[in-house]
Amino acid sequence: MTPRSTSLHPSGLSSPFEIHAQSVVEAWRRRVQGNPQGTAIAYFDQTLTAAQLDELSDAFAAALQNRGVGHGDRIGIQLQNIPQYAISFLALWKLGATAVLLNPMYKGRELRHLIDDSRSTGIIAEDTLYPATADTVAGSSVQWIVTTSGLEYQSRNDPRVFPKTEPLEPSPDGDMAELISAFAGRSPAGLAPGSAGLAPGSAGLAPGSAGTTPGPDDVALLSYTSGTTGPPKGAMNTHRNVLNVAATSAAWMGLQPGDRVLAVAPLFHITGAVLGAAAPLLQDTTLVFINRTHPAVVVDAIAEHKVTCTTGSITVFNAIYQIPGATAEHFASIRTLYSGGAPIPPATVEGFRARFGKYIHNIYGMTETTSGVIAVPPGVDAPVDPASGSLSIGLPLPNVTVRIIDADGNPLPAGEQGELELAGPQIVPGYWNNPEATARTMPGGRLRTGDVAVVDADGWVYIVDRLKDQINVSGFKVWPREVEDVLYEHPAVFEAAVVGQPDPYRGETVVAYVSLKPGHTLTEEEVIEFTKQRLAAYKYPRIVHVIEDLPKTQTGKIRRKVLRDSPLEGQA
Repeated sequence: MTPRSTSLHPSGLSSPFEIHAQSVVEAWRRRVQGNPQGTAIAYFDQTLTAAQLDELSDAFAAALQNRGVGHGDRIGIQLQNIPQYAISFLALWKLGATAVLLNPMYKGRELRHLIDDSRSTGIIAEDTLYPATADTVAGSSVQWIVTTSGLEYQSRNDPRVFPKTEPLEPSPDGDMAELISAFAGRSPAGLAPGSAGLAPGSAGLAPGSAGTTPGPDDVALLSYTSGTTGPPKGAMNTHRNVLNVAATSAAWMGLQPGDRVLAVAPLFHITGAVLGAAAPLLQDTTLVFINRTHPAVVVDAIAEHKVTCTTGSITVFNAIYQIPGATAEHFASIRTLYSGGAPIPPATVEGFRARFGKYIHNIYGMTETTSGVIAVPPGVDAPVDPASGSLSIGLPLPNVTVRIIDADGNPLPAGEQGELELAGPQIVPGYWNNPEATARTMPGGRLRTGDVAVVDADGWVYIVDRLKDQINVSGFKVWPREVEDVLYEHPAVFEAAVVGQPDPYRGETVVAYVSLKPGHTLTEEEVIEFTKQRLAAYKYPRIVHVIEDLPKTQTGKIRRKVLRDSPLEGQA
């Protein structure tokens, strides 16, 4: 489906969009050659030029190659948003290896599942995580753990981020800074252009095989799904996938030489890894790191570094809104704000703009799409669907094909609800060692997202809800998003989630969970009355729980499944 509103595309962007590199490594080298002394990374009070970052990653690649890392190997990265993440990415890619994204908050079974599934042979971890990680991976495929400290590459030691300012003892397998120092001035040896691709679900090349720089079909990132519908699956994000999303999103957002992009989304998540890191790294821009995301630190960093663009979850923007001292002046340098992970309620967007003068643009993507593939153009207000009241997630980015299909896979016309199906060079070739899930989710290479959506006559895409979240009340369909958007209109509501609960009379009944803004009170009866005045009789919640905080994933998504499977009691 080709949108009619191509005039809204930034700088007239429309499909096709040509990618002028065969791998992320090639694109990175072009960036370095173009402006080697340009600032590539800022971390609190310190900076690294593109040439310095290239030299650091060369040295680390040489150290890892000396340890036996080669083409096709999987190496886990268990770090917060610190410069060593960029160094590790580039070093692994220069070796043709695959970076396995590991959530630093994963422990025990969660972490071990990813290690065993990916058969990672090494881990690059923060020193604070070493004892627990070493215990978890004992007896696994992991042969070594190299550690590093978030205190490196900066000297400010902001107590909000660094409660302790003494580095821990490094892993006995090695310290990253010491390895880089030992191999300073060296590059990985024996690398030549070109490589064989990996078939979907394949195990990859033999560990430590002869080094070749990666080709477009080699796996750059192994990123795992959130596991909300079953065990996490490893999406094989190839160099072609990463390049397409990094290039098209950078062009769409209008990244310019000298821009400063704040890494808010965690890099262990596909949005952070590609939109937050790869896109600015491959442009002549500065990537600003702040370690873990503390809302007050985000606000300060935007003002200090004169950040021009950032992408984060709506929960981050909600948290910023709650900071009493945050003002429009802090956001003076911002040109574009994007939010991914979950559609934004219209009331939230308008409230943020009224206070800070900046519009939050929706961007939509999945692990399987290598992050953002549908987005609201900069400087454009997204329309609201009159039927559902949902804010559009945007228009397809270049090289993305969008269809709405019925249960049998047949395309539906504009304006009809169905499952959102996507195709294009951003879509992964499959899941790691899981051909069954690949065939089920990506028949014919087209991704069935599981999201119910509508596309209007001008190509604007609206997410109605997840297929599995639909509530059936006396035969009527209720989409939680529609009820949640109404709840967000109440001035006391901070966050909201709606689920279905079995009901002997109606089949299912609508249940709402809400948390409140500081200083506000709200009774369950008041919530019911508020929604009753704004929704059809079968849609408004009969049961309401006012709770302190809603359960979320590590990337800020509200976990409806937890509320549906393990109902929480009201706390207010």
